[in-house]
Amino acid sequence: MASDRIISFNDVLEANKRISQFLHKTPVFTSHQADEKSGGRCIFFKAENLQKSGSFKARGALNAVLKCRESNNATCGVVTHSSGNHGQGLAWAASVAKLPCYVVVPQMAPLVKKNAILSYGAELVECGAKPTDRYEACDRLEKDKNLVFIPPYDHQDVIAGQGTIGLEFLEQVPQLDAILIPVSGGGMSAGIAIAAKTIKPDIKIFLVTPKGKKLEECLTTGKRPWEGPPQYLETIADGIRLQQTGYITTPILIDLVEKQVFEMSDQEMVEGMKFAFERMKLVIEAASGAAVAAAFSQKMKNMDASIQNVGVILCGGNVDIDDLPW
Repeated sequence: MASDRIISFNDVLEANKRISQFLHKTPVFTSHQADEKSGGRCIFFKAENLQKSGSFKARGALNAVLKCRESNNATCGVVTHSSGNHGQGLAWAASVAKLPCYVVVPQMAPLVKKNAILSYGAELVECGAKPTDRYEACDRLEKDKNLVFIPPYDHQDVIAGQGTIGLEFLEQVPQLDAILIPVSGGGMSAGIAIAAKTIKPDIKIFLVTPKGKKLEECLTTGKRPWEGPPQYLETIADGIRLQQTGYITTPILIDLVEKQVFEMSDQEMVEGMKFAFERMKLVIEAASGAAVAAAFSQKMKNMDASIQNVGVILCGGNVDIDDLPW
């Protein structure tokens, strides 16, 4: 299990050294039409949809797997639960490290993501729809097969790996004033916040969620507002359906990110996806569409005019092209 000590900028730098040779340095795209739709700001799209395994998750998964192998703790293999992208990322990472991998996936996860997990050589274990079903199945596998559990977000090495996005982005676009990040459990946003705020303390990190997550309440009060087991939100964005952020990630977010949260509707996510498909020729999933929509939202247009250069994390592109949300 993950240590609960604070993740440092040095952890992110070490992760970058460990994983960069295996990963794409994902490109940054711009669009004149995007700039116009944002109200005249300059929008920079970090294309993690073009990362290995189709999402940013490959970064944190690989960092965690390689650290496990270094410490000889993962000789029997790794296991996780995932709605898709983390499962794909871990399956790919385990194939790089030549370790067995088991991924617990809810039955309703997109078929394209299930097939991708299998294509990397992992064993797929389906479970019920409730978050608790995932945890129970993972626990059984971990004990029965002597596996190392690598969770999707609440893990120091996973967070540090995701933070390498922040290193790259500010190296590519040092003039960024703000970054918009889609949030599920908070591993990517926590990692990017640690890296970006260390490199550029005045940069603003804004979180993007489906409606109903209560994240703005969490950031404002400094307390986790969720009770009981994790719940899923009603949203087309399967990658950011989880309502709660993690026990490790939440304090980092409370400390480092802006209190205003961009809550996007399904329709806004669809419009964001369509813009990327039609105007930028980029295949993105609904979670990425949420961040695109946030950049074009009235809330962003109402932000301080000093926020001129805005980064948008296109977190993944694993969509079922036979079942698009429109």
